Amino acid sequence: MNPKSKAAAAAVEEMTKSGENGLVAGKEIVDSFVKVGQEAAQKGYEQAVSLTKEQVEKARTAVAKGVDEMSALGKDNVDAVVQASTIYAKGVEVIGKEVMSYAQARMESNMAAMKAMMGARTLKELVDLQTEFARNAFDQMVTETTKLSEIGVKVANDAFAPINARVNVVVEKITKSAAAA
Repeated sequence: MNPKSKAAAAAVEEMTKSGENGLVAGKEIVDSFVKVGQEAAQKGYEQAVSLTKEQVEKARTAVAKGVDEMSALGKDNVDAVVQASTIYAKGVEVIGKEVMSYAQARMESNMAAMKAMMGARTLKELVDLQTEFARNAFDQMVTETTKLSEIGVKVANDAFAPINARVNVVVEKITKSAAAA
């Protein structure tokens, strides 16, 4: 080969090496960009997953808390109704005993009045005994009715107290929830 050809071949080879080196460098730059892009995409994905997990956990916690509060509220409401029913049942029992006691006392009073009237010797004595009996019966009825009314009012107030307390608690929670929202 002549020297010009050798020089031309060397120049072509040098250009080829430079081109190959340029291609290798370009490939490395492209690979580097791809790698950086993949890493950035991976970090972005991980951040998105992390944020989503956090938000889901917060929502789950809030829902669980709400369910727990509603369960406790429902249980407390049922407890208040049971307590009110128990108070009411005891009150009805007291009223029943009082009515039976009054009926027994009236029966005994009626029997005593009947004996006294049977032993009356004159019509005036009979009328006086009857008048006294009627007056006593009326006074006892008024006294007993007043007593039963007082017991009834007390039972109603006592039985309603647990329910009233629960209503106040529920209204307060609803008011706080509405104010917070």
